[in-house]
Amino acid sequence: MQNLITRQRVLSELTKALAETLRIDEQSIRPDSSITRDLGGESLDFLDVNYRMEQAFGIRMARHFFLEHIEEIFGEGAAIDGDGRLTAAAITLLQRRYGGTGMPDASGGLDMDEVPAFVTVQAVADVVTGILDTLPEKCRCGAAAWRSGDGTHITCGGCGEAAAFTDGDELIRQWLAAEAGDAGLKPV
Repeated sequence: MQNLITRQRVLSELTKALAETLRIDEQSIRPDSSITRDLGGESLDFLDVNYRMEQAFGIRMARHFFLEHIEEIFGEGAAIDGDGRLTAAAITLLQRRYGGTGMPDASGGLDMDEVPAFVTVQAVADVVTGILDTLPEKCRCGAAAWRSGDGTHITCGGCGEAAAFTDGDELIRQWLAAEAGDAGLKPV
């Protein structure tokens, strides 16, 4: 179903959230900016930005990081080896899922603490847009009359109920189930 919230609106709301969270000028934020390396974000800032996106759009962002989902589905060591380094399969999946801007090739060996530096503004906007793209064709009441009066929240034109989207963790699990075989991973 076509989303009622534009990618530009998502990027605009995310830019505003990042500027408020990081206390920086919105003009310094570009889609290809690394949230940690370029904008000075830290791990707790990601939580704040996720919360702001949830409030802005009425969605639920992932509570667990992508690598945690790989380990949960494919077993311990599938994403992070005993030395805290990403496996080749994990790097391949990260590149496919998030664009891999500036990430090394899939030979493995990237320290897991280096991963946040590869998270860009655009990657987070893509996650939000991906959740918004799960808008069902019809509301639970049966109406197919979605609307967004404020440009950020979608409600049913029939009953007025807020739209229910697939949450971020479930979207990651679904994506991994469909894509991980190509990276040589099998569920445990």
